[in-house]
Amino acid sequence: MMSHEQNERVVRVGPGTPCGTLQRHYWQPVALSEELLPERPLRAVRLLSQDLVLFRDEAGRLGLLDRDCPHRGADLAFGRLEDGGLRCAFHGWLFDAAGRCLETPAEPEGSRLHERVRQNSYAVREQNGVIWAYLGAGDAPALPKLDCFASPDAYSFAFKGHIDCNWLQALEVGIDPAHASFLHRFFEDEDRAAAYGKQFRANSIDGTVPMSRVLRQHARPRIDVENTDYGLRLVALRPLDHARTHIRVTNLVFPHAVLIPLSETMTITQWHVPVDDENCYWYAIFTSFRDPVNKEEMRRQRLELYTLPDYKPRVNRHNNWGYSAAEQKNRTFTGMGTDINVHDNWAVESQGQIHDRTREHLGQTDKAISAYRRVLLDAIAKAEAGEPTLLSRPDSHERPVTIDGVAPANEWDSYWRNADLKRRTAAPWQTP
Repeated sequence: MMSHEQNERVVRVGPGTPCGTLQRHYWQPVALSEELLPERPLRAVRLLSQDLVLFRDEAGRLGLLDRDCPHRGADLAFGRLEDGGLRCAFHGWLFDAAGRCLETPAEPEGSRLHERVRQNSYAVREQNGVIWAYLGAGDAPALPKLDCFASPDAYSFAFKGHIDCNWLQALEVGIDPAHASFLHRFFEDEDRAAAYGKQFRANSIDGTVPMSRVLRQHARPRIDVENTDYGLRLVALRPLDHARTHIRVTNLVFPHAVLIPLSETMTITQWHVPVDDENCYWYAIFTSFRDPVNKEEMRRQRLELYTLPDYKPRVNRHNNWGYSAAEQKNRTFTGMGTDINVHDNWAVESQGQIHDRTREHLGQTDKAISAYRRVLLDAIAKAEAGEPTLLSRPDSHERPVTIDGVAPANEWDSYWRNADLKRRTAAPWQTP
């Protein structure tokens, strides 16, 4: 159980707040590359309670600026992309991707006002379908050492989705291995052929046993949590019989990424990014170790579930997350369909937009959540004191590994390490 003061420290992300100060030490996903449409590559975005405008200029340079024009506060998201930058529609002031004011065309001839004006700008970069922003002071750090950043573009696919609650409760569902046996329980298993790009519903862990059956029949996992130089490693063990154990290795990469296995050859890296205190987005990069990703199929599947341009789920709190009492009785544990993102959204959105952690009663299955909260509070205190925090040197940490498989009962620790080595050795691309 957390105190009210502790809860406030970890959920508020605006400028000057304790957690907001910490979050600004790290790169944050701010948009998908596909959101900057060719006909108008500009988008208003909100990140860490800041209103910003993201654009790609005529030369292909990315820019991220404060949204209000420094002249008289008009909205730059309605500006014109021309003449090497973004021009405000109010008086024509022109800003380049670095925030320099290039022109103040309504001023008298020879005016040098533009030389004294600069719009706040932020470091931005593009990697495997995601545009990243750094809102902190000083030089931006390197991106962390992750497979999703090392893979060629053809072996990755990026998407995102809106969640109507605070970022932390959205993250915490991803480091809770026990919930999948209940929240994502299906009473029947589906054909494995339908599993591509999806979790749990039809995937199998060894080519024969459906993952949905393992979760349904083995609801009391042993959970081990290990502190690492990138965050936390989580190992969930479900004994299948006297000789075999199902093992699932996931990771928390600080401050808000979760790495999880999707199948034997594909992993998901998912960030839970604060829009403000009451909204967040998940951004995910799916990474394949064997074959190029079928991006068209992955995108088609997700556009059936999300609406553009805001990537909001079609099934949400306004239609009771699709709840059906008949389905809950006969087909699924929740009665909320087969999309596990809907299940997760219900679990965290139904807590309220900002969860009151003073009312909780945590158990043994919540050990990763407790461990992460300790790490988070410690990092916030270090950031306030000007001390290095986790991943202050993001290129130096060990590479996180995700594995989902069946191991000999007493050899699960060596199993997941060997399985990862075998997968990487066989991959058509290699991680450095």
